[in-house]
Amino acid sequence: MNAVLLAVLVMLILSLLRVNVVLSLIIGALVGGLTGGLGITNTIEVFTNGLGGSAEVALSYALLGGFAIAISRTGLPNLLVDKIIQKVGKEGETRKKGLSKTLVILSLLIMACFSQNLIPIHIAFIPILVPPLLKVMNELKIDRRLIASVLTFGLVTPYMLIPAGFGQIFHQILADNMTSSGLNVDMQQIPLAMLLPALGMVVGLIIAVFISYRKPRDYQSSEIIETETVSYSMRGVLFAVLSIIIALVVQIQLDSMIMGAVAGIITVYLSGTIKGAEADSLLTDGMKMMAFIGFVMLAAFGFGDVLKETGDVEVLVSNVAEMIGNNQAFGALLMLLVGLLVTIGVGSSFSTIPIITTIFVPLCIELGFSPMATIALIGASAALGDAGSPASDSTLGPTSGLNVDGNHNHIWDTCVPTFIHYNIPVIIFGWIAAMVL
Repeated sequence: MNAVLLAVLVMLILSLLRVNVVLSLIIGALVGGLTGGLGITNTIEVFTNGLGGSAEVALSYALLGGFAIAISRTGLPNLLVDKIIQKVGKEGETRKKGLSKTLVILSLLIMACFSQNLIPIHIAFIPILVPPLLKVMNELKIDRRLIASVLTFGLVTPYMLIPAGFGQIFHQILADNMTSSGLNVDMQQIPLAMLLPALGMVVGLIIAVFISYRKPRDYQSSEIIETETVSYSMRGVLFAVLSIIIALVVQIQLDSMIMGAVAGIITVYLSGTIKGAEADSLLTDGMKMMAFIGFVMLAAFGFGDVLKETGDVEVLVSNVAEMIGNNQAFGALLMLLVGLLVTIGVGSSFSTIPIITTIFVPLCIELGFSPMATIALIGASAALGDAGSPASDSTLGPTSGLNVDGNHNHIWDTCVPTFIHYNIPVIIFGWIAAMVL
């Protein structure tokens, strides 16, 4: 059996059986390496070396966690939460609960979308803003699977479509790898080519909001979700906004999430909002908050390197190419499914692009797909699986905020719902894009 298929299958089965995601990734990597002929020693070496390749990502998330905690001390998150609560009522008891529920959902959706492009702090906002809202969500009986779907939509769709923030990075990686594989791509083509796959995400969100999770769901209230009240002043809020702007500018100018987070943290410290004595402990708390996600990303990089080293990714793609023949429609579908499989295993759409592009570009050219259709196919194939993968930060982030009281399961309440609602529509709309562009 193909090592990639077996490794991903083992990882997914273990995750569904509620085995820790990090342990599932390690076991899946061992199974894949042994099946691919690497041997136990070489598999461990490749996996370990892969951890180093993700050090920058892990440090970025740790510092973003510290930045998020620093921002929380300015009172800005409390101000935002208070404004929402004022609208919906402290206990969610208003005459129009439907309107209150809509306000909570829209607020989180907007914040998630902004976190990718306008204020690219990614998932760092979730553990700060979501826990204070859980009590209100419980009173409104909002299904947390719905909130997980809303947050994941906001974490994935903007980078697929909008060439700013993380979207700029995604589009640049896509264009560079396609060009190096033999197809010159203009960055301005990508948003138009990705419009239909992104529309698939919109359809999935509509289904989740208005059909799948519209019914109320009861949760057991817990004191854990009672959060510390932080007083805020106009000065603190202004410095919080300034720190976000500075972090954004530095990140864009230096192309470094690490330097952006450091610049933001320094700005908050200089504001005097955080006392010198508590600065170190707060930064440490922020890093701890993102530690689990960092460990999962480390394991995911090692897992991905093992799959690459086996050579079975190329074998898998080559076998798909042989199965396709000259059938464009069948070829488009199989390429999308291969992309889904790879991204679920690797946990990152950004890392999937280099893996699939070297084979997909020549294959698309041979099958007669237009450049726009090729962009849509590869872009959608890479984005597929980001929603639903146990190792993706687009699922780990929502879980980090929704499970602070132990009432939200990462696999069954985040991964499975987002997999169903987003990957299926993106496959359909990605296939349509390949056929009509």
